[in-house]
Amino acid sequence: MNILQLLQSEYISVIAGGFGGIITAWLTQRVLNKRGVFTYSVTHTRVGVTAEDAIFGNVAVSWNGNPVQNLYLSTIEMKNESMNDYENVVVSAFTNDSTLMTEQTQLLDTPSILEWSEKYKKQLHIESGSEPSEKQRATYSGQREYIIPIFNRGQSIKITYLNSAKSNAMPNIWLAVAQKGVKLKFQGQQNQIFGVPQNQAAFAGVVLGVAVLIVLAIFVTEPWTIAIAAMTYGLIAQLPGAYAIRAIRRLREAIGG
Repeated sequence: MNILQLLQSEYISVIAGGFGGIITAWLTQRVLNKRGVFTYSVTHTRVGVTAEDAIFGNVAVSWNGNPVQNLYLSTIEMKNESMNDYENVVVSAFTNDSTLMTEQTQLLDTPSILEWSEKYKKQLHIESGSEPSEKQRATYSGQREYIIPIFNRGQSIKITYLNSAKSNAMPNIWLAVAQKGVKLKFQGQQNQIFGVPQNQAAFAGVVLGVAVLIVLAIFVTEPWTIAIAAMTYGLIAQLPGAYAIRAIRRLREAIGG
């Protein structure tokens, strides 16, 4: 029995089909039960700085009549990158080198804002006629805690703080999430192509390019034609890479419901 006859054997077909079914089921479960992943990024925009300069003169920045040294608008965006929907997600924001002032929050693509958690409200509760304690002032200026009643897959939240950095360095504001099975990852600002990070699109484009090169090498005999096609593809490799990643995302969403 030669190799061709062996491959055509019904027993081999049954075994291969069963093995393929097991692999498919395993991959499907891996996608459906994918660990929850949230990602977030932070951008800082300087609004003003208090300074004395021999040439430009004196500049003074104040907030509600109170002088501040450095004033920033810091915007945080967090996205549910997982295949799961979550309820009552607790999100904490905190800083140790800036003073948080006013805030603006939103669950993107909805009219909803983020509410403070009950725990945080109790920490800041002030009896009628009383003044906030030093501990309450420190809590408010250094951290926030929110509750997201429903955080669906693909949804994002946006939080913007007016804050005053305690030094001339850029402020740092971090997020933490208290949710079972969820991992929070910080993501620096990246250039995007059709909603896909540029580095991911480039990598996917290179992988596709290798496959294109193999096909050209098999079916095209003229080396100069292969070279021109490869060079042309290299100039636009990020575009098919971005489309491939978007297609994979849609397939994943379809499988995950």
